[in-house]
Amino acid sequence: MARIGMMDKLLLEDVFDMGGGYVLDFSNTTFAQFFVDEVGVDIDEARYFASGSSKAKRFRCFLKLADDSTAAKAINALWEYRELKRLRGRYPENVEGAQPRMVALLQALGGIATQQPSQVKPTVVAMDSAKLGKLKGELLGLPQLAAQERGYAFEAFLKELFDAFGLAAREAFRLRGEQIDGSFQLGHETYLLEAKWQNAQTGVADLHTFHGKLEQKASWTRGLFVSNSGFTEDGIAAFGRGKRLVCVDGLDLYDIMHRGLPLGEALERKIRRAAETGHPFARIRDLYPQ
Repeated sequence: MARIGMMDKLLLEDVFDMGGGYVLDFSNTTFAQFFVDEVGVDIDEARYFASGSSKAKRFRCFLKLADDSTAAKAINALWEYRELKRLRGRYPENVEGAQPRMVALLQALGGIATQQPSQVKPTVVAMDSAKLGKLKGELLGLPQLAAQERGYAFEAFLKELFDAFGLAAREAFRLRGEQIDGSFQLGHETYLLEAKWQNAQTGVADLHTFHGKLEQKASWTRGLFVSNSGFTEDGIAAFGRGKRLVCVDGLDLYDIMHRGLPLGEALERKIRRAAETGHPFARIRDLYPQ
C-alpha cells in the first residue's frame, strides 16, 4: 500500500479533477490504455473495481494496492499528462501550490522506478533554477493569451529559451516571398526555425512547406519544426525519411524544462536519432529513459 496521507489524497483529488468519478478528461478506454502504456498496469482488473467502476474509484483503489514506486510512476505520468493539457489550454491552475506539493509527494514515495545502470542519465542543466522556472511558467501561460497573440508570444518564448541555453537565437525575419520564424546555432550548424501554436496537430503539408524553404537555402542549412500540439502520426509517416529537419512538440519542451535537461544536448540527441533512423521525430522522454 502506497504511503499517501489524507492531505495528499485531497491534493490528488483536486489536481486530477476526480469529482463525479472522473480522472481528468479520460474516457474508460483511454484511461485503461494510458495505464498500460505509462504504468504497465491493467486498471481494468477486477481487484481495482472493489469500490466501484468509475475511473476515480478505480484509481483510488489502485493507490491502496500499489507499492510506493508504482504509485509514484502513475501519479507522475498523470501529472505530466495534466501539464501537457495545460500547455494546450486545458486545466488552468486553480490548486494552490500544486507543483511543489506534487514534487514533495513524489519525493516521499521515492520518485519513479529506479533507473537501470545501462540507461543514460541526463546531464543537469547549468542554469539558474529561477530562470528555468520563469520560462516554464511562460510556456504554461501561453494558452491564456488571446488567439492572435499566441503565435508571436510563442516565437518570443522560443528565442528567450534558446538564448538562455546559449544557442545564439535570432528573431523572426522575412525574405522575399517567405517568412522564417527564427534561427539558432547548434555546434557549427545553423538551424532555421518554424514555430506553430495551434490546437490541431501539425500534418504533412506544413512539414513539406517548411522543408521546401530549407531546400532553397545553402545545402548545409537544417531545420527545427516546433509545434506545441505535436504532429500527426500519419503526417510524420507520409513526410518520409532522410529529410533535413527534426521535430519538437510541446511535451518535449515541457520535459526539457521540467527535468532540467540542457536544450542543446537534448536537440543533439534528437538529431542523432534522426540520423540513425531517418525519422524526424523522437520524443525527449524516449531519448532520456527514466
